Amino acid sequence: MRRVNHIIPSHTVLEGGGFKVRRPVAMGKLMSPFLLLDEMGPVDYGPGEAVGAPWHPHRGFETVTYMLAGQMQHQDSAGNKGDLNPGDVQWMTAGRGIIHSEEPHTEFQKKGGLMHGFQIWINLPAKHKMMQPRYQEIPAKMSPTTEKEGVWVRVVAGECLGVQSSIDTMVPIEYIHAKMNENSILEKEIDNSLNAMIYVFGGEIIIENKVIKDGELALLSDGEKIVIQSKMSSDFLILAGPELNEPIARHGPFVMNTREEILQAFSDYQNGTFVN
Repeated sequence: MRRVNHIIPSHTVLEGGGFKVRRPVAMGKLMSPFLLLDEMGPVDYGPGEAVGAPWHPHRGFETVTYMLAGQMQHQDSAGNKGDLNPGDVQWMTAGRGIIHSEEPHTEFQKKGGLMHGFQIWINLPAKHKMMQPRYQEIPAKMSPTTEKEGVWVRVVAGECLGVQSSIDTMVPIEYIHAKMNENSILEKEIDNSLNAMIYVFGGEIIIENKVIKDGELALLSDGEKIVIQSKMSSDFLILAGPELNEPIARHGPFVMNTREEILQAFSDYQNGTFVN
């Protein structure tokens, strides 16, 4: 049975053009293969107030954006373009290099409203860091959900409650959004070879007598199963993935294995060969 090894608090920072995110402290040094976990908002914007992340580069990892409320627009240097609405998932593999923007949808910008979602960064193993970039867009109706005995889940990646995601991942990731009614229980098997953690963003849950509250990230021990109890309505993410066991060199939007590779990424970006 997996237990809670550590509980990490989150703090609020401003990113991109000034949008507010909650981020667990020191996220870049925690559990492979995850590099970052940002809860975007929730923020209630008035007309014309919403902000996003203007054009910026990435190399060496994947970004996964999952919307809960609001509307965003994505564009990138590979020619991909799409809208993100509540329940939608965008899985972008930056690989050898991509430049993209994430901005509020023009209609949302006009009217304002609640913006809420998540973006996580997933490290790529060295053999895939310079792969051709790719983009997967999964609308809410194609992102599988199920409900059983007071527990609702959306399976962004992996499996839960007998439901399997069809998304193609470069590393075997589990990414589950769960909502639990009060006095409900969720049992979830996770392969013992995977690191696992849970981020709570509403209510609180209990794992092996440890309480994890809103805004806290629980790093879990090894094991083959998690048993989660909820005494109140709660919302949380279950994230799991393999230990890559490779050195990490990281600077801003680039994540590679050596400092030399980071310097090369900056050079490629500056001389215009970044995405060729």
